[in-house]
Amino acid sequence: MRTIKAKSIYLAGALLAGCSASIDDYQNNTPALHLDQFFNGRLEAYGMVQDFRGRVIRRFRADIHATWDGNQGVLDEQFFFDDGEHQQRCWKLTKDGNHYTGVAGDVIGTAEGVTRGNALNWHYTLAVTVNGKERHLQLNDWLYLIDEDNLLNRATMSKFGIPVGKITLSIHRLKTAEPKNLWSVCDLKH
Repeated sequence: MRTIKAKSIYLAGALLAGCSASIDDYQNNTPALHLDQFFNGRLEAYGMVQDFRGRVIRRFRADIHATWDGNQGVLDEQFFFDDGEHQQRCWKLTKDGNHYTGVAGDVIGTAEGVTRGNALNWHYTLAVTVNGKERHLQLNDWLYLIDEDNLLNRATMSKFGIPVGKITLSIHRLKTAEPKNLWSVCDLKH
């Protein structure tokens, strides 16, 4: 009985994934999202993490400092959670037309994504500590540019193809001086 239930849950998740939006659905949406333009300078974000039932289990604020040198970018993200935890994620991004790749210390392998119109969809595996054990979760991450200073980010986390949670955040670009060069600040471990 347990095997049938697990297979049913997996099949339902696979069917839902098959019905999801395609990046091509956003081809004609404006304003166009260019990561090297939006993620350049100082940004702030507010977000939440939900479990598989949709219950909010964590809230956070993030300070983001970003800089680009040609087609290479660095995003230094400092996360401050409501339970007092502080995390840093430092992305090293590479742009090739509308295709992006990225590495970070807690990302397993390489994140890969594509922009179309006002959206970016990318996929990666994130190492997350849950109850003292490291888990590898697959993220289907969507970014939507709302206007030149605001972006919404929604990510679905899954394990073995089964949704286990969601992350939602709103990112706002600040009108301040350009950040210092972050190339030597971030410890990328790659």
